[in-house]
Formats: sequence, structure tokens, C-alpha cells
Amino acid sequence: MPTREDDYYAGRWRDLSQLPAMRDHWWWRPGWRVGKSFYTWHITFENAPVVRELAAYYQQQITLPTLDPVPAEGLHLTMQGIGFTDQIPDADITAIVNHARDRCSALPPFTLTLGPADADPEGAPLRIEPWAPIEQLRHTVRAAIADIWGADRVPEPAGGFFPHVTIFYSNTDADPAPLRARLTELRDTPPVTTTVNAISLIRLNRDTKVYRWDTIATIPLTATT
Repeated sequence: MPTREDDYYAGRWRDLSQLPAMRDHWWWRPGWRVGKSFYTWHITFENAPVVRELAAYYQQQITLPTLDPVPAEGLHLTMQGIGFTDQIPDADITAIVNHARDRCSALPPFTLTLGPADADPEGAPLRIEPWAPIEQLRHTVRAAIADIWGADRVPEPAGGFFPHVTIFYSNTDADPAPLRARLTELRDTPPVTTTVNAISLIRLNRDTKVYRWDTIATIPLTATT
């Protein structure tokens, strides 16, 4: 029986066949400008060589000027934003981290499978499954934010979250046909499997059309199953 992940990615592949145009990922979202940085929870892949190798393989195979390859150190799975760094007291960040550490101690590491790649209007992400442990981890860090600010002040909706690890970002409005053709040729690229054993709170900026960050805290998942 198809899973919800199967249904979602089948739909995204169909959407790619009908996508009229890629669009520039690097437009300035509300509140962002040069010099701004943002606190957010991410899963990062500095200790996941197989994910870096898979991304590098695609980036060697797809060389289109309309796409910016994500550098190895920039690979991430976006989880949960907190807010702009100049708007949040340091004491709040410390408290959120402490509560996240307590709550995440009840979660075990989990395994993810990534690949193959497809596309959305602003880039090319890898398929990821299963979603359930990612969603549980996101719920946990949202609860840590709610511990400090209250449930009604947790940023970003709880629903409508779709895990993704992007390996290219579109840098202009462009015809999607060349990317679609290359992704079709690479459709049988084997996926990789990695273990997630931590989540990181980072201070993110995007001043130079690439995501860069400093790690504020890394929270391990230490429960045993």
C-alpha cells in the first residue's frame, strides 16, 4: 500500500512535468535583508558522509547555470524557526535550548533514507522517508519553545510541514525543462541511509545567496528503544 510519502513524492514528480517555470529562490522574504540572521532548528549533515556524497554526485551530473549547488557544509533539513536574532533575548534562547535538551533526551536516534532527487519551483530536493520521526522531533522542539513563550507564540504553523534536503537552489526565473530532463535520466540513482542523532539550533544568514550558519547548540537524541 502506498505511504503518504509515496503519495506526496508522486504528486511532486507529476507537478514537475507541468511546472511552467522555475523561480529565483533568493528573493528577500519578509523581514530579511543583508546583515540579518535568524535562529532556527535544523538537522545538519556534517557527520553524514553518504548524504554529502549523494549531493556531490548529483552536482557533478547536473551543471546548469540556473542552479546554485548547495555546498556540503550547507546541507540541512529545515525543522523549526524561532525568529530574527536581533529580536530575541539571549535569556530566551538559553531557556529554549535547556528545555529542548530535556525534552529531546526522551527521543532515540532514527534512520532516514534520502534520494532520489526531484524538483520544486525553487530548487531540487531529495526525497526523504520516513517522516514520522522527523515530525516527532519537530513537535518536541516546538514544545520547548512553547515552554518559554506559550503555545500561541510558537512561530510557524504546526501543519503543512514537508521534510526536504535541498541540493540545488534556483537562482533565476528559468525554463525547468533542462533540469527535468536530467532528473529523469538520474531517476534510478540509489538512495542512501543515514542516522540522525541530534538536532542543532543555528544562527542562519543568507547574505551572499548561500545559507551559512553558526551552531548555537547541538542537542543529542539519547533515548534507547
